Amino acid sequence: MKNTGIKALSGIMALALGVSLIVCGGKSAGISKAAESDLPDKITMGYWESPNGELLTKANGTFQDVFPDIDIEWVEFQSGTDILTAIQSGSIDFATIGTPPVALGIAHKYPFKIFYLHDVIGESEGLIVRNASQIKTIADIKGKTIAVPFGTTSHFAFLNVLKANGIETTDFTLLDMTASDLFAAWQRGDIDGAYIWESVKSQLIENDGTQLVSSADAAEMGGLTAEVGIVRNDFYEKYPDIVKKYIDVLDASVQDYRNDPEGSAKLIAGGLALSEEETLVAMDEIIVKDKSEQADYFGGDGELAKTLKATADFLYDQGSIDEKIETDVIKQAILSELY
Repeated sequence: MKNTGIKALSGIMALALGVSLIVCGGKSAGISKAAESDLPDKITMGYWESPNGELLTKANGTFQDVFPDIDIEWVEFQSGTDILTAIQSGSIDFATIGTPPVALGIAHKYPFKIFYLHDVIGESEGLIVRNASQIKTIADIKGKTIAVPFGTTSHFAFLNVLKANGIETTDFTLLDMTASDLFAAWQRGDIDGAYIWESVKSQLIENDGTQLVSSADAAEMGGLTAEVGIVRNDFYEKYPDIVKKYIDVLDASVQDYRNDPEGSAKLIAGGLALSEEETLVAMDEIIVKDKSEQADYFGGDGELAKTLKATADFLYDQGSIDEKIETDVIKQAILSELY
């Protein structure tokens, strides 16, 4: 995979940044508008329906409020590999992506930097098995058919669960499916189980499913996963203050997320295709971090670099990447200077 060159920084006037947050009825109000002489006409945001602060930002329209003269377009993706392709082609500027495809992207020199930690994944992803399949333990998946979107946080967590339990992928049939295709296969009875995220996870449970293991369990087995924000290299070099402003907007959403979970759930439930009550449960299944807490992950030998290094080493052992990635290479992809 080719590495897209980074464009040189051109004359940019300073942004008047400063976010004033007024929490009112669970929604951020009073986020100051920004002005810059060299703003882009359009910003394209790659996202998926995850119950975190970014989805609340999209629902609130607060990033658009800050930049009213920019066309901000949100494009939904179903997998991290599709996001990497879009970043490589230059068709998106920002994206939310899981740690395994990020490690893969760093290994293949994709043109992005990590600027934010959206959430640490816990109970929000897991292995759901069909009640009729008689799968009671991980060992019972032998001879069964299990689906997972390859190259995702769910895939990485599942492989770690298998490794910890001494199970090989040759012991059962493992299928690569998108979230939507996976749910359709479940409804047809084509699969016995699936390792997947919300909201599909809840939909499988509602349709004769039981959660056997979660990504919180996988983390204890050495398979910690998270969702991070990435920005295309040339966009960051040309518009660094937009990235800083977006971090402030996301931080405001995280505060709303924590201070008014019911109001936040009401706003994002539609996108997740869950009820407000189910959305509150999904929100409680991940760990969101505000800006003040991100320093522990972004600085020096922070948790993010350690997690990505462990993930990359695992992908190397699995044969997904050809060479081991050094920690210094991973650090170069993390915008620690923003924290």
